[in-house]
Amino acid sequence: MKFKSLMLAGVLTILLAPSVRAQFTLPDLPYAFDALEPAIDKETMQIHHDKHHAGYVKNLNDAVKGTALEKQSIEKILASVSKSSAAVRNNAGGHYNHSLFWQVMAPNGSAPSESFVKVINSTFGSLDKFKSAFADSAAKRFGSGWAWLIIQKGKLKITTTPNQDNPLMDVVKENGVPILALDVWEHAYYLKYQNKRPDYISAWWSVVNWPEVERRYNQSK
Repeated sequence: MKFKSLMLAGVLTILLAPSVRAQFTLPDLPYAFDALEPAIDKETMQIHHDKHHAGYVKNLNDAVKGTALEKQSIEKILASVSKSSAAVRNNAGGHYNHSLFWQVMAPNGSAPSESFVKVINSTFGSLDKFKSAFADSAAKRFGSGWAWLIIQKGKLKITTTPNQDNPLMDVVKENGVPILALDVWEHAYYLKYQNKRPDYISAWWSVVNWPEVERRYNQSK
C-alpha cells in the first residue's frame, strides 16, 4: 500500500508540475503553405517554415538557455549581438528575419496606398524605381542573405545583409528599422527557380503585403 501511494504521488507530481515553456516559439504562417503560389510553391514554403525556421528557433533556445539572454526579447538580443556567440547571432537573426518575412507577404499581394506611394516617391522617385533598386540589391547580394527596406533616421533606405544578419544588429554597417524583407538564401527559391534568383525576386512582388509594410512604417514613426 505504501509503495502504491508513493507511485501515485509521483504520477500526480509529474501531471501537476508546471510545463517548461521555451523562450522562443515558431510562429504559425498567417496563410496556407500553398497560398503564395505561383510565386512561391507549397513545398518550398513547407520546408522553409517547418524545417529551416523551426531549426533556428530550436537552436536559439539551446544557445540562450542558462545565460543572461534567456529572458531577453529578440530585439534586445539583436541590439547587442556583438557580445554574443556565433550561434546566438545566426539563430536570433534567422528567427527574427523569417518571422518578419512571413508577415510581409500575403496571398494575391496588394498595392501600396497612395499616401505610402508618395513616401516612396519622395525617396526613390517612383514606385517602379524603388522596385528596380530593391530588386537589383537583392540580386547582387553575394551568396546567402537578405534585402531590406528600412527606416534610417526617419528616411527610407534599401540595404542588404549577409547570412542571417539584419539591420537591428550592432554588427552591421546600415542600422535601421526593417519594414520589408526578402530572403535570398537559396532555400527560399531553389526548388522552383533553381539558380534564377532574379526570376524569384520578380515573382515575389506579386505577394508583397503592402498594408503590413505601411503599418510597420507608421508604427516606427
